Amino acid sequence: MEQSETLFDVGTDVGRSLPPVYPHRAAHGTAGTLRQWQQEALDLYIQRRPKDFLAVATPGAGKTTFALRVAKLLVESGEVNRIYVVAPTEHLKRQWADAAGRVGLALDPNFKNSDGRHGRQYIGVVVTYSQVANKPALHRNKTEAGRTLVIFDEIHHAGDALSWGDGVREAFDPAVRRLALTGTPFRSDTSPIPFVDYVEDGDGVRRSKADYAYTYGPALKDRVVRPVVFMAYSGNMRWRTSTGEEMEAQLGAAATKDITNHAWRTALNPEGEWIPSVLRAAHQRLLKVRDKIDDAGGLVIATDHETARAYAAQLDALTGQKTTVVLSDDKGASNQIEAFSEDPSKLWMVAVRMVSEGVDVPRLCVGVYATSTSTPLFFAQAVGRFVRLRKKAEVASVFLPSVPVLTTLANEMEQERDHALEVPRSAAEDPEEALDDDLLAAANREERGSESLERGEFAALHSNAAFDKVLFDGAEFGLGGAMGSEEELDFLGIPGLLEPEQVSTLLRQHQADQLRRKPALAAPEEPVVDHRALKTLRATLNKSVSAYAAKTGMHQGSIHTKLRDACGGPAVGQATQPQLEARLKKIQLWFVGRK
Repeated sequence: MEQSETLFDVGTDVGRSLPPVYPHRAAHGTAGTLRQWQQEALDLYIQRRPKDFLAVATPGAGKTTFALRVAKLLVESGEVNRIYVVAPTEHLKRQWADAAGRVGLALDPNFKNSDGRHGRQYIGVVVTYSQVANKPALHRNKTEAGRTLVIFDEIHHAGDALSWGDGVREAFDPAVRRLALTGTPFRSDTSPIPFVDYVEDGDGVRRSKADYAYTYGPALKDRVVRPVVFMAYSGNMRWRTSTGEEMEAQLGAAATKDITNHAWRTALNPEGEWIPSVLRAAHQRLLKVRDKIDDAGGLVIATDHETARAYAAQLDALTGQKTTVVLSDDKGASNQIEAFSEDPSKLWMVAVRMVSEGVDVPRLCVGVYATSTSTPLFFAQAVGRFVRLRKKAEVASVFLPSVPVLTTLANEMEQERDHALEVPRSAAEDPEEALDDDLLAAANREERGSESLERGEFAALHSNAAFDKVLFDGAEFGLGGAMGSEEELDFLGIPGLLEPEQVSTLLRQHQADQLRRKPALAAPEEPVVDHRALKTLRATLNKSVSAYAAKTGMHQGSIHTKLRDACGGPAVGQATQPQLEARLKKIQLWFVGRK
C-alpha cells in the first residue's frame, strides 16, 4: 500500500480518539471531529507530505489540536518514532505535554539538557527555544537518533537572537518532518526564521509564505473565536521632563511621538488617577459579564514587575480578594497560572509577560492593556489571550489607552501579516519616504534625548481618565464622556453573550441613542465679544513685543510673525481673545528663556 493511502486510513481512525477541540467541544458551525480549518489544513498536509509545513492560525483557533493530529498520523503510520515540541516558555512545555497525553502521546516536559536522553516511557520531549540554543549539538544527536517530527510552537521565537536561530537550524536540520506554528504577525525585524520559506512579492520584497493560513477575520465569521470589543480611554496628562519643564497633553490627541509616549507613560503610572479609574471600569465590565458567564476572569498586562504589584494592590482594594500576580522570574509562575485558571472564584490576574503568548486560560473574558509595548506581534499575542471561545456567543472586552498606535492595531485585528526580510523598495526608493543622512542624524539625536527620560529623569505629575470610544470590527463608536457617564455605561453594560452581528447592532444602537441625547448638534451660542478686553489684550501684547525686541534686537514684525507661527491664528487685528492670550503666554515664556 502506498504511504499516502496509509496516512488517509490512519487519519480516519485517529479522529475517534482525539477530542473535537481540545480542551473543549467544537464551536458552533464546526465539523464533528475537527474544525473546518483544521480538516482543510490536515488534508493539505496529507496531500503534500511535506518535510516542512507552516500553519498560521489566529490565537484560540486550535493550533495545538491540529499539530497533535498530524503527530498522531505520522506516529501511527510509522513515518516518525520520535517527537520534539519546541515552545517559547516553561509553562507552555507543561501545557503541550498535558494536551499530548490526552491523545495518547507521552511527551516529557521536564527534560533537561543535562539528562542527555529521555525515559523509554516517552515518545519525545517538550523543550524551549532557549534550551535548544544552549546545547544544539545534544538536540541534533537526539534528532538523528530517530525518525523525528519537530513541532515549533510560535516559530517566530527562533529569530529572537542569532544564536537561537542558528541553534534551531543546527539541532533540527536532520528531522524527517518539521511542523511550524504561529498565531501572530511575524517579527518586525528582518532576521530570517529557520525552516520558513520566503517568496519575493511584486515589490521585490521577500516575505514569509504560509502553507495554510487561518486569520482572525475568517475565524470570527466561523464562530471559532470570540468577538473582541476594545474600550479606549483618554484623559488629561501632566508630566515633568528631564529639563524640569512641565508639560500637559490629552492622551491620544494629535501630538509628536515623544509627547504621545510621555502622556501614555503618565497614564500607566500607578500613582495617578488614570489606571485606578480604568481598573474600576474594567471590573464593572467583568461583573456584568459574570452575570452570564459565572467563571469569567480578567487579566491586566503590565509593563514591569513594580507596576504589576501596584496594579494588583489597587485591584485587591477594589475587589476585596487577593489578586493573582504572575511575574516572569517567579519559579512558581506556572502553578499560579494553573491555580487561577481552575478557580472560578478568582476575579483578576496581573502579569508582565508570562501570559502574553500561548498560555491557555480560557475563562479570561476582560483585559486591561496597561503596557507601553506596542509592536503588532506583542499586541496580537496579548489580545489572543481573550479570543478563545468556549461556548456560543461569548464576547471579550479589552480596555486600552487611547493612543493612535494601539487604536490602529485594534482596528486592524483582521489584517493578515507576513514576515518581510527587506524594507519595501517603494519606501527605499521614494525620496519623500526615505531619510537622508541629515534627517537620520536628527532622528538619532531625538532618540538619544528621549533615552535620558528613560533613565529616571522623567516624572509623571498628574493623570485623569475619560471614556473616549469603542472599537469593534474596524469601526468606532461612542461620543466620549466622563467616567461613570451615561455614554460610558451604555457600552460597559453590553451583555457578555452576543453573536458578532448582535455586537455590531447593539453598538450602532448605542451610538444612535447618544446622538439623539446630544442637543449639542446645534452649535453653542457664542458669547458677545468684549471689545474693551480685546483692546487691552492687543495693547498688552504690543508692549510685550516691544520689550522683547529691545531685549533681543529682533524686529517687532518678526516677533509677531514668530508668535503666529508658534500659536496659530491671524494678525493681531483679527485675532480672538484666546489667540491673543496664548501669544501673551508664549512671549512670557520667551522672556525667561523657555520655548
